[in-house]
Amino acid sequence: MVDLSKMTKWDVGKLFDYAILPKNTQEKNIREGCKEARAYNCAAFYSSSPYWTPVVVQELAGSDIHIATGIGFPFGSAPSPVKALETELAVKAGCTCMDMVMNIGALKDKKYDIVKKELIDFKTASGGRLTKVILEVCFLTDDEIKAGCELIKEIGVDYAKSSTGQFEGPTMEQILVMREAVKGSEVKLKVSGVKFPRPQNAYAFILAGAELIGTRSAPEIINALDQMREIGLVPRYTG
Repeated sequence: MVDLSKMTKWDVGKLFDYAILPKNTQEKNIREGCKEARAYNCAAFYSSSPYWTPVVVQELAGSDIHIATGIGFPFGSAPSPVKALETELAVKAGCTCMDMVMNIGALKDKKYDIVKKELIDFKTASGGRLTKVILEVCFLTDDEIKAGCELIKEIGVDYAKSSTGQFEGPTMEQILVMREAVKGSEVKLKVSGVKFPRPQNAYAFILAGAELIGTRSAPEIINALDQMREIGLVPRYTG
């Protein structure tokens, strides 16, 4: 669990993956986003595909911010070899972190062998880079969320992620189901699709056990830390 009482605003930046994923993304948006990710000490910067990765590599050179992208967005329905190739291309372009959408249809149909195979292929194609798998929990029952997390845990993916952020975000109940499902393993939780009011909800998810929040609103949420401390939602800094 993250101890927010020990974290400055600069430290808190590392709890956020800053994502620039709108449909109308242009190079200027990517470059501006990278500069903000540096300014706020974010954990990673996400662009919509490896197409943008060379620009991100250029902008984040010399920093410790992960260069990241999504794989199989938004439904995860591409065949495993396609996802693996996309991952390989991302790594080759310079990505150090990839988030792959689990095959939602296969999971719901209980075709766990297909899901397991794509997780293995994804992890292999990542070549040891940071891996996160997206469940898109708004489309799943609690039992399906548990099953997806069990597969993530079995294969040893680094993070179980709630959502792409392109649809409905997760409820607190769904995050608690995920937390319970990965309990006792090395798998960490990432939440995306944080609903309004974003600062309150984002910090509540961290207090519930999320170790990363993926959002295009990272600066807004980080800037709200002092206010969240003032109203008692986040514990005051004790050093």
